[in-house]
Formats: sequence, C-alpha cells, structure tokens
Amino acid sequence: MDPVRNPYAPGAGQRPPELAGRDEQLDAFDVVLERVVRGRPERSVVLVGLRGVGKTVLLGALRSAAVRAGWGTGKLEARPDASLRRPLAAALHQAVRELGLPPGERHDHALGVVKSFAQRASEGSRPAKTTTKTRERNLGIGVPAVIGRADSGDIEIDLLELLTDLGGVAAEAGTGIGVFIDEMQDLGPDDVSALCAAVHEISQARLPVVVVGAGLPHLPAVLAASKSYSERLFHYVRIDRLDRLAADAALVLPAAEEDARFETDALDALYAATGGYPYFVQAYGKVVWDLAPRSPVTAADVAMAAPEAEADLAVGFFGSRFERATPGEREYLRAMAELETDDLEGSVATAEVATHLGRKPQSLSPARDALLKKGLVYASERGRIAFTVPHFGRYLREHT
Repeated sequence: MDPVRNPYAPGAGQRPPELAGRDEQLDAFDVVLERVVRGRPERSVVLVGLRGVGKTVLLGALRSAAVRAGWGTGKLEARPDASLRRPLAAALHQAVRELGLPPGERHDHALGVVKSFAQRASEGSRPAKTTTKTRERNLGIGVPAVIGRADSGDIEIDLLELLTDLGGVAAEAGTGIGVFIDEMQDLGPDDVSALCAAVHEISQARLPVVVVGAGLPHLPAVLAASKSYSERLFHYVRIDRLDRLAADAALVLPAAEEDARFETDALDALYAATGGYPYFVQAYGKVVWDLAPRSPVTAADVAMAAPEAEADLAVGFFGSRFERATPGEREYLRAMAELETDDLEGSVATAEVATHLGRKPQSLSPARDALLKKGLVYASERGRIAFTVPHFGRYLREHT
C-alpha cells in the first residue's frame, strides 16, 4: 500500500492518529479542570506505567485539554541530577503567556515572580551575579524581578510562593495554571519534597493550580518516601496496555480514513504480536502497511511484516536501551531475563539474581543502582526488581 498515506506513528511521545483506550482518563481530567476553577477540592494527577504504554502521549493530550479550557500550561521533562528550578521556570513562563493577561500590574507581577524564581541559584540566599548564565535564567522576561517573592534560594519556600502568586493571578482571571511533568521519577529528593509541599498548600488554599506528572511504576513510592501525605495528595492513574477493542481501534480507524481495512485474522495476529502495547501497535501497523500489497490487510501480510517490525523494535526500542548499559549491567539484565516467568512483565527477586550469577547480593548493588538510575529497571516492591520496558526480557533471551 502507498507508504505516503501510512497513518501510523511509532515515535517517542508522538501522538498516534487515534488515541484509543484513553477516553476515561480524558473525561475525568475535564472534570478536574472544571472543579478546580470553581474552587472545588481536587487532587493533582500522576500517570504511572511502563515505557511504551503512551504516558507521554496522554500527558500531552491532557495538556491540550487544559489549553482548550483556557488554562495557562507549561510542560517539562525531569532529568536525573538536574535541578527543577530552571525547566519549571521556563514551563511557568509559557503558562503565564498562555493566560493572555492584558498588560498591566497583574501581568507584570506574574512574570516578575517567574523571573525572580528563575534567577535564584538552587542553594544559598545571596543574589545571583549578573553573568551569561544569569541572563539565560531570565528566560527573556522583560519585566523586573519581584523582590522578596520566590527568591530565597530555598526551593521549598520559593516554589510555594511562585505557585501561590501564579494561582492567585489565574484565579482573578477566572482560569487556572497546569504544570505537566514527564519522567517525574527523575526529580531530585529536594525537588520532590518541595513539589509535594507546594501542591499540598495550594490544594488547601483552593487555588487553581494542577500538577500532572507521568513516570515509571515506582513513582508513587518516590513521592511517598518524600512526603507521607503524597498518597492522598495525588490521584494515581495506572496506564497499561490496550485491551483488544482499543488496540483494534488504534489500527482500524486510521486505516479507514485512508480507505483501507484489516481482516479479522490480521487483527488477531497483530494483537498476539503486540500484546496491546501502544508503541508496538504503532510500530507493527507502520511496517504492515508498508509491506502489504493491497487492502484488506491479511494475516499473511502480518506474518510477512513481523520480522521487519521485530528488527526495527530490536534496534530502536530495545537495542538502544541495552547499549546504554555497561558489561556488568548487561550481565545483570540477562540474569533477570533468564529468571523471568511466563509473565513477561513479572518481577524477580534481587536475591535470586545474585544466586543465579553466583555472586553476593552486595557485590551487585552498584550494577542494580546504575540500572535504576538509567531507568532500565525499577523496584516493583521491596527486594524485587522488574524491567521498565515491556517484552524486554524476551528480547534479551532471543538476541543476547
């Protein structure tokens, strides 16, 4: 079939043509936005799930919903060993711009507080010197920084003052502020603590500010370790593989827009191959479309395309992650794969990994900790560990 008309989008964070299976989350978020603007109590939202289930795509869709509702929004991606201050300031600068406030005192105060927050170093309380880096932290904001607000150098104090002031400005404008944070599990301990404390205070004050985070399955544990009340502070939404009906819709509806269709046995084969994981659905869909000679797509077309689809995943989805690991870390990953049960997303005990490798558990701690930091594995529960990528164990068993 014509590759130019191929509708499928297997890109990282790229929205597919049909966002199937997420209506419940989108509808619930519309309710959150409306309730918050009306001063009703609501919790911020945290999306959790493995890689490849569409968390980033859904995060973007939720942000789009907030924009349609007239909110000011900003999005950032947390990075290991990087402070939250600079990217959050940039995101909130964007949020203030989206509010469309008319020029005047309220507009200038909002931008001035963001500028004040951005200019401060992560530690200490002395004013920052005027350097190139300081100018970069200004974010191109042309109004003066507000002295005495969000400029103490203490991230917990400054973040609370920043969100309080912006929430107040948004409330006066009859709208809200949405902060969307991807890879939230990578926030540093001080930043996590400050964020939880600020969200707690903002919620109690009924200010129209909502934080929406997305991260790996252990993100709730990261938040709970910082502030015990975080279990009640956020509404945790598990994002998982698509059921059969949604997976079929993700393939069939975009194809129908291009006057193409799939036979039932082809959809059976595709669901068996992808397991309903959104990234795999898009990856298989793209290859099958390119290689199928005509519509309707058959099970034979899927069988012919499967090796190429698997090869693409082996390089771009699995292999690129495996290459990031050191030899010692790869040994640990292979042992995990060999110990997995038939449930390809099952966890394994860290003690079993040590026994399998004939090593003492303490000697494997550096490799395990490095894999955790790289986001290749996560601690599913105390003493157990699992892959963050679905079907990764199967890939390792078949290709390494």
